Amino acid sequence: MALYALGDLHLAFQSDKTMDIFGKVWKNHEKKIEKNCNKLISEDDTLVLVGDHSWGKGLDNCQMDLEFISSLPGRKILIRGNHDNFWNAKKTQMLNDRFKGKLLFLQNNFYPYEDYAIVGTKGYCYEGLDTIEHADMLVEREAKRLKKSFEAAREAGFEKYIMFLHYPPTSMWEKTSRFTFMAEAYGVEQVIYAHCHGKERFHDSLLGNVNGVKYSLVSGDYLDFKPARIL
Repeated sequence: MALYALGDLHLAFQSDKTMDIFGKVWKNHEKKIEKNCNKLISEDDTLVLVGDHSWGKGLDNCQMDLEFISSLPGRKILIRGNHDNFWNAKKTQMLNDRFKGKLLFLQNNFYPYEDYAIVGTKGYCYEGLDTIEHADMLVEREAKRLKKSFEAAREAGFEKYIMFLHYPPTSMWEKTSRFTFMAEAYGVEQVIYAHCHGKERFHDSLLGNVNGVKYSLVSGDYLDFKPARIL
């Protein structure tokens, strides 16, 4: 069994949204996702999809997108992204019940992978679109959700963690954040995140080993929609 990750599918089978402004890498990107996943991933593997799955404004408007994800090989674990309007904090259990046997939704909970616990939340980083006070409130909210994920895994007896966020763990000018401190405090081996589009954001991302934690960016366009092997 292997563990893979990919973020920012931005599927739009029932929407007129497009990612074309971010470059030609997005042309027919759904076909790239399907081809690469079928080539790399077996039914025994786990694929964590790191947010921004669908442009659908509600669950009825993203059925085709979620069916597409369900059709990909392996066990699929979904992290909530900032554009995932079909999913709010009160709907996680409903989504897990509705898509039981097809998709797993990660928020305030965890999932096992061998002797690791997969933990995570949407996260947040300041991008200049908010006041500092509002950004701090969102970071605090997401940190509380992440703590619930860690504590659920710890109560179940797990001591090894891989942490997933949709947003980068730090804002562009930061070297540390609430999320990097949590990763170090819980002894996380890897932090995987997405959200960043365009070369200028790729270069600003927190990458590599920092204070004993490996940070990896798995945005779809960064990887040309080829899932990254995590373990």
